Amino acid sequence: MAGRIETRLKQLKIELPKPVPPRWSYVPTVRTGDLLFVSGQLCHWQGENRFIGKLGREISLDDGKQAARLCGLNLLTQVKSALDGDLDRVVACVKLVGFVNSAPDFTDQPQVVNGCSELMGEVFGDSGKHARSAVGMVALPGNVAVEIEAVFEVR
Repeated sequence: MAGRIETRLKQLKIELPKPVPPRWSYVPTVRTGDLLFVSGQLCHWQGENRFIGKLGREISLDDGKQAARLCGLNLLTQVKSALDGDLDRVVACVKLVGFVNSAPDFTDQPQVVNGCSELMGEVFGDSGKHARSAVGMVALPGNVAVEIEAVFEVR
């Protein structure tokens, strides 16, 4: 029987990608006590980078929000994998940190990262409300538009 969050994902017509193993020297998640730290997730789908370029130059604000949402889907995939497939074990999304590949004069990083924040609210309701940082970067791996890391409280 599908859990509460899986049912919610189906209602929202949200498909999660398959987890992608790390390409470098790190692990996707680390759990300490009731906290699950999720390494930065890129805006890729099934391992293929999407939304390549800088916000304020090659990437529009709307596409940037979609890139951040895609990072959020990858975060959820990693959380699901770390919790043996049971997203109902998530108590809360505690914190997001969004990194936005930005042209020098681009200053709407918070609006971009809203794409991920809004997804957490859709999926987890009030438990998706979180603290957050959204910062501009000169470059990101593979020249992707957005990377987001997260901390979740889990049981």
